[in-house]
Amino acid sequence: MAKNKQKHKNSDKENGYRQTAHKILRYMLKYPNKQMNYKQLASGLQFRNPRQKEHLIKVLSKLAAKHQLIEESPGKFKLNIENNTAIGVIDFTTSGAAYVSVDGIEQDIYIPKGQSKNALQNDLVQLILHDNKGKRAEGSILEVIQRNRTRYVGVLEIVGNGKYGFVNVDQTSLHVDIYIPKEELGQAQNGQKVVAKVVDWPEGADSPFGTIVEILGTPGDHEVEIHAILAEYGLPAAFPDEVEEEAAQINTQIDPEEIKRRRDMRNVTTFTIDPADAKDFDDALSVRKLENGNWEIGVHIADVSHYVQPGTLLDQEAYNRATSVYLVDRVVPMLPEILSNQACSLRPNEEKYTFSAVFEMDDNAQVLNSWFGRTVTLSDRRFAYEEAQEIIEGKEGDLKEEILTLDRLAKIMRNRRLQKGAIAFDKIEVKFHLDEKGDPLGVYFKESKDANKLIEEFMLLANRKVSEFVSLKKNGEETGRTFIYRIHDDPDPDKLLSLKQFIKTFGYDLSLGNRRETTSSLNKLLKDVKGKGEENMVETLAMRSMSKAIYSTENIGHYGLAFEYYTHFTSPIRRYPDVMAHRLLQHYLDGGKSPNPEPYEEDCEHSSQRERLAADAERDSTKYMQVKFLEEQVGEEFYGVISGVTDWGIYVELPESRAEGLVKLRNIRDDHYVFDQKNYAIVGQRTKKIYQLGDKVRVKLTGVDLEKKQIDFELLG
Repeated sequence: MAKNKQKHKNSDKENGYRQTAHKILRYMLKYPNKQMNYKQLASGLQFRNPRQKEHLIKVLSKLAAKHQLIEESPGKFKLNIENNTAIGVIDFTTSGAAYVSVDGIEQDIYIPKGQSKNALQNDLVQLILHDNKGKRAEGSILEVIQRNRTRYVGVLEIVGNGKYGFVNVDQTSLHVDIYIPKEELGQAQNGQKVVAKVVDWPEGADSPFGTIVEILGTPGDHEVEIHAILAEYGLPAAFPDEVEEEAAQINTQIDPEEIKRRRDMRNVTTFTIDPADAKDFDDALSVRKLENGNWEIGVHIADVSHYVQPGTLLDQEAYNRATSVYLVDRVVPMLPEILSNQACSLRPNEEKYTFSAVFEMDDNAQVLNSWFGRTVTLSDRRFAYEEAQEIIEGKEGDLKEEILTLDRLAKIMRNRRLQKGAIAFDKIEVKFHLDEKGDPLGVYFKESKDANKLIEEFMLLANRKVSEFVSLKKNGEETGRTFIYRIHDDPDPDKLLSLKQFIKTFGYDLSLGNRRETTSSLNKLLKDVKGKGEENMVETLAMRSMSKAIYSTENIGHYGLAFEYYTHFTSPIRRYPDVMAHRLLQHYLDGGKSPNPEPYEEDCEHSSQRERLAADAERDSTKYMQVKFLEEQVGEEFYGVISGVTDWGIYVELPESRAEGLVKLRNIRDDHYVFDQKNYAIVGQRTKKIYQLGDKVRVKLTGVDLEKKQIDFELLG
């Protein structure tokens, strides 16, 4: 008993030390460069009685012994900024507390509510670490090094008889409202959706100060919500006038002198295969049989770099955008329409400047020779995927022999790629039938069939061979030349292990051995779940276990495709890295030396970041349309599959629309349910009833929120 008492006494003492240490450090953070003695600190911390002051002196000595404080002269202390700080990205929780992820530190650092200073979501921050005696790492924000963003979308609430307002931003973007002084309100009205810019966060203020920079309109209106998605991700809705003017002045006529500088392939059978609603055709295939019995296959790509020259406004705008964005009801292109849909688009029966990869292949799809360079081509026919698919499935049609030849070669290449360890993700895309106003009439799913895979295989071949041509000498040694690679790191072993444990509940297994064994097992899993209720969920979890593919000048190969060398060369109308790859390839074809990789690496990081933003915006627009589609169905009942389990509720996905909604735990009335993290389940404390990831359930649609893109369900059983 005495031992326990002593243990509690020591624990209380330790807690008392830690609390006082935190108070001292937090107070000194306000004056990071100031020296203070114990009297100044006691006054600042309002320690008035002698015992508190005695305790303060002991804690100051301990902090100095641990090098968290520096005793500059006897009795005078200053923060040791160098030894106790770290830099990372901050992520806020809905409670106002936050976590900072720091490179080199495995566990995120916890920032208690009120200790985040003037940091905003995803800012790069400097923090000071607190000694937490083996418990979770904790700290306080010292300063914001770099704002992640300053513009936010929200709904304006004008208060104080019109004297000021607040912009209420979705909590996932910002943990505080933005205060708007009267003089910064402009013409904005109460209740409107607006874009606010954060301009300052004065010391002691609860909220950042901002100004209204754009009025979007009435929340819930279709155009307003789509423009809100663009504004949320900093995506431009239109091109600046000066960029449009520069594009309009480009000579888009085919010049006979330019043709002489290119390989003329206008007499070779050439065609495009694209989605039925596509307007920009940036790739075409040509095919002809050679006298020796082999095939000449040309992969022809729009020569965007001919028109978009470095240093122009057009190039700067394309770089800033870095990618086209495909929202549900519109495309936000990387290039103005005169280029994307006209001059660069490989439209049928029009001569076009192209950049080509031409391969001599045998009947077993082995590449015997390759040629890369600028060409002039003429597309004989434009196919939609559906038309090409019908020909592959036996229907008569134009260029049947050519399409069947390419399909046969593509299937050989695909099988070979999968045998080498490529992963066969065939993710289904959610698409919508829209009326003239852009409202959803119905949902359909876009699946990848043989015609899609035909195009994919030849694009992969061109991307791989271009990368190998730049990177390797004839003897297989690396050239060391600067290039733009599309890289994909190995998956996180812990995530793969979690996936393995999870799928066991459905009767599946995953062999985690060497690369070939793991990818082969993953492919078997993806094949086995096809058509099953758990298909989408298992595919999603498998994809989440993968690393993100990014652009880099440092090549580490592409895990998912099982390629050692891979670039993006085939879509320069819609991806800026492809334009960079074209320019570098031509530079080397002209005998140029390898440039400094550093500026290119910065461009790669920028392109990767813009790609992530575009993907998030595209996901948001799909989610918005799913919510809009269900708007008229509130009150109806559905069967769904549990697609996510958290400590606040279960997410249910409806198979007819792939829309996902939340059943809040507190709204499940038949029992008190507790989250079982290990088994991806919630468990009733009285009934022991279990609802687990992948379970089929019946739900009632109780509400939708267009602005927040949220769907609410009631669990029926």
